[in-house]
Amino acid sequence: MSVDRETAGSPWQAEESPRPTRALLPEDDAFYTPPAGFETAEPGTVLRHREVEVALYGSIPQHVDAWQLLYRTTDLHGAPQAGVTTVLMQQGRVAQAPRLLSYQCAIDAVSSKCFPSYALQRGAKALGAVPQFEFVLVLHTLRRGWVVSIPDHEGPGGHWGSPREPGFCTLDGVRAALQFAPLGLSYDTPVGLWGYSGGGLATSWAAEMAPEYAPEIELVGAALGSPVGDPASAFTRLNATLHAGLPTLVVEGLRRTYPELDRVVREHVNADGLAVLESVDDLTTVAAVRKLAKHDLDNYIDIPLADLLAMPEILEVFEAIQPGRTAPSVPMLVVQAVHDQVIAVDDVDGQVDRYLDNGVHVTYIRDRLSEHLSLHPLSAPLTLDWLEDRFDGREDTPSGITTVWSTALSPKAARGLLALAWSTILAVFARRL
Repeated sequence: MSVDRETAGSPWQAEESPRPTRALLPEDDAFYTPPAGFETAEPGTVLRHREVEVALYGSIPQHVDAWQLLYRTTDLHGAPQAGVTTVLMQQGRVAQAPRLLSYQCAIDAVSSKCFPSYALQRGAKALGAVPQFEFVLVLHTLRRGWVVSIPDHEGPGGHWGSPREPGFCTLDGVRAALQFAPLGLSYDTPVGLWGYSGGGLATSWAAEMAPEYAPEIELVGAALGSPVGDPASAFTRLNATLHAGLPTLVVEGLRRTYPELDRVVREHVNADGLAVLESVDDLTTVAAVRKLAKHDLDNYIDIPLADLLAMPEILEVFEAIQPGRTAPSVPMLVVQAVHDQVIAVDDVDGQVDRYLDNGVHVTYIRDRLSEHLSLHPLSAPLTLDWLEDRFDGREDTPSGITTVWSTALSPKAARGLLALAWSTILAVFARRL
């Protein structure tokens, strides 16, 4: 469903909520409960808003202007639901030439502790939530004068791994931000997308859904860092490894999305296995990975894992959650480590090939020296410069695949990394950006 630009600002009267005095989990915070009748609002309509105080690692307050927007969005099956995005800009500075970046965090969990709207608040108790580590990059982005939207792209149910729904949540978060007057934006504002790992996967879905779901958004480009490529392949490859917690989290998230998958799991997984799956419901990503290192799901099922994964119900889900089958209409930047220990380069190669086969303009850079954790900060200067070029309407880099020793091996990248280091120092010492 798309929304016409003329009707996107619906007559719905958004409620203003008081600034929270402490961080509450979404399930305990009335702000997240949509008002009665919200289903009739257009997707992206702001239902409720409030100022919030954000902090690095939940404890170091940051001098930025921050709000949370509750908005109407859509789940995987087309039903109305409410989403939340956290919107940020430099303190007291409305940009002369507004730009909006939607940054999709690597939530990679089903617990609401990992939702950015909670994890980034001052006082949040979310040790091991990846958005808290990524927040430095977001703060650095603000120094360019951009407005940033950080959506809870898994929706209120923590649907980690779900297809399309992260795109709906992200795009409706953009719509909400464009309508929110204090940000100084409009529907003519250029919009960029960026995310890494699980956030890169969510960004893939947003870029793929945009042409049909939100054609009125002036989307100029999408930057995908290590965007998973093939979740089914990652599932089988990571099982029984040090990162076995990640496929366990995906199964738990997809059980919430696909009733048929949940039925198959309950039919073939024993009580101990179900307890393992349910144990991640309250864990942050890092905690789940540490707890479930080298866990083998094959030990908890009554048929070989290969046979379980070959069942039609499972194959249908695995096909649905693979990105790259729908063509985005904007330029794409993809960065991937050749020796990534979490996301196989072959899987991302496949996603890029599917885009290229569909005529998408993709600049794909493969990095030989980085691995999964280091590539994100090291490639940030290149990514931000690419996004700025898209915002400014400059000619895009050629479409195609390039393998380099490192995205950081250039004078311009070195200057960008020094700027990122300075942003980190400012954030750690709670200084104004």
